[in-house]
Amino acid sequence: MTNYRRAQFTGGYYFFTVVTYKRRRFLVDDVSRNCLRSALRSVRRNWPFDVVAFCLLPDHLHCLWRLPEGDNRFSRRWMLIKKGFTRRYLKAGGVESIQNPSRDKKRERGIWQRRFWEHQIRDAEDLQRHIHYIHYNPIKHGLVDTVDDWPWSTYRKFVRDGHYEHKVLKDCEVDIVGE
Repeated sequence: MTNYRRAQFTGGYYFFTVVTYKRRRFLVDDVSRNCLRSALRSVRRNWPFDVVAFCLLPDHLHCLWRLPEGDNRFSRRWMLIKKGFTRRYLKAGGVESIQNPSRDKKRERGIWQRRFWEHQIRDAEDLQRHIHYIHYNPIKHGLVDTVDDWPWSTYRKFVRDGHYEHKVLKDCEVDIVGE
């Protein structure tokens, strides 16, 4: 059996990529966005974290969180977010993918991939590189020509807060490991 190792540091910044089951493209529809927003809020009440940067794409999402000092339970948070989203999404009429026997046996739903990609941010440069990557991702996937054209990311907030000059990432290819 594969041994997946997760970062054991407490507090700090973490980058995540979370992907839908079989890369089904439904995350940017109204129902999905509302279910995800609600699941995130619900989990943050009992398991606090700051969302530093975020980008929602049709079949996956990227985000960067800051966890409280002494806390490294991001896997628990993602389990609760996925579970909360799935319940809300199916209740709202969302459709899941057909399951394979292994997923059926484990009582997994056909909404999310089992795991997620996680990377602990090492320093300020690493933090900035991952924020750029998150915001550049809609261009990377051919969804828009400029980051400003993608409505489901924190890019505009970063511009408003003075972290970017407007459309700074237009011609900037940013690449990291993990997608």
